[in-house]
Amino acid sequence: MRHQLPLSSLQLPPTDVQPLLQLIQAHRTPQAIVRRARIVLAAHAHPGWSSQELAQLLELKARLVRKWRRRWDETHSLKDLPRSGPPRRFPAQVRAQVTALACSLPRSHGVPLAHWSRVALARYVAATPGLPPLSASTIGRWLAAEQIRPWRYHSWQHIQDPEAFLSRARPVLQLYEQATVLRCRKASGSSVPMKKRGSCAREAEQAPRPAIHKHPVYQSPRYKRRGALQLMAALSVADGLVYGQCHARKRFVDFRCFLETVLLVEARHRRVQTVALILDNGSTHAPKQLSGFVNELARRSNGKLTMQLYWLPVNARLSRSN
Repeated sequence: MRHQLPLSSLQLPPTDVQPLLQLIQAHRTPQAIVRRARIVLAAHAHPGWSSQELAQLLELKARLVRKWRRRWDETHSLKDLPRSGPPRRFPAQVRAQVTALACSLPRSHGVPLAHWSRVALARYVAATPGLPPLSASTIGRWLAAEQIRPWRYHSWQHIQDPEAFLSRARPVLQLYEQATVLRCRKASGSSVPMKKRGSCAREAEQAPRPAIHKHPVYQSPRYKRRGALQLMAALSVADGLVYGQCHARKRFVDFRCFLETVLLVEARHRRVQTVALILDNGSTHAPKQLSGFVNELARRSNGKLTMQLYWLPVNARLSRSN
């Protein structure tokens, strides 16, 4: 018969007692963890008791009580020990090849995709000679263990002045909040997004960077147009109306034509006296030329129609000019 050394009494510090009590009282704690925590607390509350006596108190088996008293004394943990698991179905070389494939760009392998997905990787592996067919879930588990997510991408154009963003964005946020009140006062606030990139035929100026450990795919936000029409649109914040016009190119002349033939005509039709435009600082809007156009418009209308410009740059540096 195998002899075991007698278990020493458990003396828990107050910093360990409170977390164990919280585990027992929590509704979502697994019952296995609850039993183990009760064993440790009972051994702490009755230091002179044997495992058999604690088992009778807790209505558990003495072998289980003895096991977790010893486990807590050795590891100070209530978790199971790591297990080896079943033998691997696929060799390590296959896993390394799939990981290297996920860290490359699909176009380098003749796949017309911007970035990999689990399903796309599984299809490519199944069509590759020398590699066994793999399920998308298996590839997902492998990449999750390596912390590689090629299906996610991130643009590397960052905010240059994040500290002053809130103070400079406050006028724009207040304009959005008071849009309905301003509409009743013959004023209109319009947000002018220039395009929807997802529906444009485009080609990135720089090749995307493949995914690596703990980093997604990096994709440049700048692109070249390939003959797609430019949709210039404005959103009336107060009532949700959208005004649009298509142009072949994206220039300040086209943007000025959009303002004169669509936005300002509609403002006069609705008898709006003040139009507030929220724009970004792209070359299409040409801030210097647009300010001159606003002054010219004020002279022609004899003060009946004024425009306020709110610049919302991509780099989050905000300013306002009247």
